[in-house]
Amino acid sequence: MKVVILAGGSGTRLAEFTDVIPKPMVPVGGQPILLHLMNIFARYGHVDFHIALGYKAQVIKEYFLNYYALNSDFTVNLADGSITNHASKPVDWRVTLVDTGLNSMTGGRVKRMRSYVGSETFLLTYGDGLANIDVDALIRFHKSHGKMATVTAVHPGARFGELALDKNNSVRSFKEKPQMGSGWINGGFFVIEPTFLDLIPDDETILEKQPLEHVASIGELMAYQHDGFWQCMDTIRDHNVLEELWASGKAPWNYES
Repeated sequence: MKVVILAGGSGTRLAEFTDVIPKPMVPVGGQPILLHLMNIFARYGHVDFHIALGYKAQVIKEYFLNYYALNSDFTVNLADGSITNHASKPVDWRVTLVDTGLNSMTGGRVKRMRSYVGSETFLLTYGDGLANIDVDALIRFHKSHGKMATVTAVHPGARFGELALDKNNSVRSFKEKPQMGSGWINGGFFVIEPTFLDLIPDDETILEKQPLEHVASIGELMAYQHDGFWQCMDTIRDHNVLEELWASGKAPWNYES
């Protein structure tokens, strides 16, 4: 399944880093959080990535153009300019980098990926959240209900889109960043049918507003409940949490730890 990652926002609440680099490139344990996220999907065999770029797009493009030089030893033959990479673990990923506009909203960025995802069901998530999610189980759940979209519901501190679920895990309402409330929230890690893209009119559309609110209202949005680890990286405090987990050698999202 293709994996679409939203990586175009400006990340103003992490200005300590994002004045220079886009948020998905903020390092955790010396590697961009984007790479950690991609490794989660790769563990389950999903290695066809489509990155929706915007703010400081060139930084992410340059990173992947120079991926092996930045992540392995290499030899340069100055006689002919040839380069031999000495990667101990070659990566078989396919990474498509798509400039989805500097000022596009989240929905608009997803809409702009239409020609890349085609008529296939695809995975979608934000470029700043990590989880020890079972991607296979998520996809099985999506296929089992036959609805237009699945969102992963998680349980951290409430400052994101709150989900009201019924006993069958159908999302009855989708409220973006409620002032009060507790329980399940939007943790990203969506599975999306391509028909969902018809509900996004233009670049100004916020994914978490009319498209998701609409599919919830018509019973076409289901929630995969994830009770395990999930952590976003919105602030420097969030970043420090992820760094501390990585330094401990027991980062929950790192399946090799």
